[in-house]
Amino acid sequence: MTSNDHAAAQGEALLRSYASAVEDAHADLTRMDRLAGDGDFGDNLRAGMRLVVRRLDAGAGTAALQTAADVFLDEVGGTSGPLFGLLFSELARAAAAQPDPTSAWREGLAAGLSAIQRVGEAEPGDRTLVDALAPAVDALAGGTLADAATAAVDGARATASLRARRGRASYVGDRGAGVMDPGAVAVAVLLLVAARELEPGAAGQLIGPDALTAG
Repeated sequence: MTSNDHAAAQGEALLRSYASAVEDAHADLTRMDRLAGDGDFGDNLRAGMRLVVRRLDAGAGTAALQTAADVFLDEVGGTSGPLFGLLFSELARAAAAQPDPTSAWREGLAAGLSAIQRVGEAEPGDRTLVDALAPAVDALAGGTLADAATAAVDGARATASLRARRGRASYVGDRGAGVMDPGAVAVAVLLLVAARELEPGAAGQLIGPDALTAG
């Protein structure tokens, strides 16, 4: 197996694991979004990942991460679809250029954050997925994917104490007080899955995705 084949296999395994985690988290993500948004986040994310898996099963002609990017940019509705599409697109681009998975994610996450902030204009503290993604980028700049996952989890948990300033949640006032932002949680789950798939030796120090989404 060539290094490109290995990277492709890693990307596909990661996305399948993420799809499984999203299935498990669907009810909790929906509950969070019903309290602080319009309630469709869990459905949109699950539908997107189900379509990604179907295309992988059918032998998608592009790399797995690019398949995810295409699905979320073109097929998934809501605010979250394009934003996750941008993130997957930058991860796919970096993975194609960087043979080392940690380096690829370091580059891809940073570029994804920049793209998401350019389009959505969210900053840390606005109670969006940026609150998990930005600390993950900072942690990964000089650390491991496990460090990034831990930072993303901490960032997602901290959104429970924030008042939304961007997106649909910004219109519902304090209705979502004490509830984590589902987009931030979904990003943290992605980082937890990535760390377990790409740095398996570090898995023992991480919580399971279900421990985050249920809490």
